[in-house]
Amino acid sequence: MASLNGFNAEEVEPAAKFDPIPAGRYQAIITDSEQKPTKAGTGHYLQLTFQIQEGTYKGRILWARLNLDNPNATAVQIARAELSAICRAVGVTAPGDSVELHNLPLMITVKVRRRVDTGDLQNEIGGYSSRSEKSTPASATQSKKDTPPWQRTSQAG
Repeated sequence: MASLNGFNAEEVEPAAKFDPIPAGRYQAIITDSEQKPTKAGTGHYLQLTFQIQEGTYKGRILWARLNLDNPNATAVQIARAELSAICRAVGVTAPGDSVELHNLPLMITVKVRRRVDTGDLQNEIGGYSSRSEKSTPASATQSKKDTPPWQRTSQAG
């Protein structure tokens, strides 16, 4: 328990509800990182806290959870690929500790999706790039069949 001695809610404006921010690319930094156990208790994930640094949504917080220790090999592979993208975006390709990724600017691609359990809209980080890179798709890879024909490049064989 924590003492709240002296706090009076009548003297403080209540926090406003935070609606999801619009999908798009935002400059951000990682402000915090923490290893936490999975809900099932069978592994751990790295939770990264991102704070938007510019524009209308400056100061807003988003989170990414990377399942780096999980019995599901696919979950680990996805998390490692996402961590690789983050490391490359901030220019730290071999960090010894997650704190080495803190306070370094990068671009995050934010998506808006509907929660399965409640139907509420929520934000999700769908991609990472350095500030100098051009816009990158939210997904790490996109198969040729998902690309519209007019956007495909032909390759002579």
